[in-house]
Amino acid sequence: MRAVSFVAAVVVCAATAFSASGPALAAPSGPTEPVGGALLTGHSAVVQPLAGAPALPSGLTAGAWLVADADTGAVLAAKAPHDHYLPASTLKTLTAVTLLPLLDPAQQVKVSWNDAAVDGSKVGLVPGMSYTVSKLFTAMLVVSGNDAAGALAEAAGGMRHTVRLMNAEAQHLQANDTVARTPSGLDGPGESTSAYDLALIARAGLQMPDFRHYISIVRSTVPAPHHKHFEIYTHNHLLTTYRGAIGVKNGYTVAAQGTYVGAATRGGHTIIITLLHAQPYFWDEAKSLLNWGFAAEGHVLPVGTLVGPAVPAAPTTAAAGSDSSTPQSVVLAARHHNTFALWQVLALAASAAVAVIVTSRRTRRRNRPRLSLPPL
Repeated sequence: MRAVSFVAAVVVCAATAFSASGPALAAPSGPTEPVGGALLTGHSAVVQPLAGAPALPSGLTAGAWLVADADTGAVLAAKAPHDHYLPASTLKTLTAVTLLPLLDPAQQVKVSWNDAAVDGSKVGLVPGMSYTVSKLFTAMLVVSGNDAAGALAEAAGGMRHTVRLMNAEAQHLQANDTVARTPSGLDGPGESTSAYDLALIARAGLQMPDFRHYISIVRSTVPAPHHKHFEIYTHNHLLTTYRGAIGVKNGYTVAAQGTYVGAATRGGHTIIITLLHAQPYFWDEAKSLLNWGFAAEGHVLPVGTLVGPAVPAAPTTAAAGSDSSTPQSVVLAARHHNTFALWQVLALAASAAVAVIVTSRRTRRRNRPRLSLPPL
């Protein structure tokens, strides 16, 4: 019984010591405020008008929309800003923001059959022909070429690698509602974005000179066989019809419906608007939101803010433990380490207990009265 008690004591002490000194895991966190502010939740329109504020546009069909000041990051009004929707080709803005810093504009990229045969809108790239990265970005952002998006992904290391880079960039921008499955925005299982995230991504893009250049192109050319070229023309109707428009990107699939990210500058002031799950011809709605954004300047209180990129968390010691910013891989590794270390401790405790039991039995045998024979 004393040996059994000793075993129990060893195990308890070992477990206690392990729990006191081992790496702590993050406790499940409770509900958190949505990115950008507490008002950016729910499914209804939210605005904080002051005296003289214009009324919100009527007749909007979009399931979600947002109006923001690109200069300050202030969200002026929104509807269902964090609701998840399919992005369609507006996801190409994330593709561009991710790949522009990585690819040399002069690099030649040979187009594959898979790139050329992609579904949806295409610019008409020819398999086996080579195009510069610059021309591929032009084709992707001016006429929404899915074939150009695929070729850029291959140039960046392949489709899967590019999608991983895109998702990492979304997390860096704190676009946490966004999950990319393709570089083109073609509908994919689990793919999503939000009106808020599209504004975050567009604002990041507008800070990149190359991004601003490509989204502002109205007309360009793409090489064709036999040293010829064909002309392409922007799909962004507002770029030629709305005063001060500077881009950005429109999209459409049957499942996603109309999607749009737009930006315009007037008097040195830039407004970003986003639309998701709108009627296919959403241009009038986009114009009305841009008009409202310029008119509302100084007449509404912000309902939120477009946050800046995430700052990497400072490294922590094992004693300090993990928090919610710890990467999942680190948390999983810590769990594995904890499990392995615990088994090590328990194994040592069991070995010690066995040794105690064996020693106790030998001691009892030595101390047992021996049979005494009579003298001869």
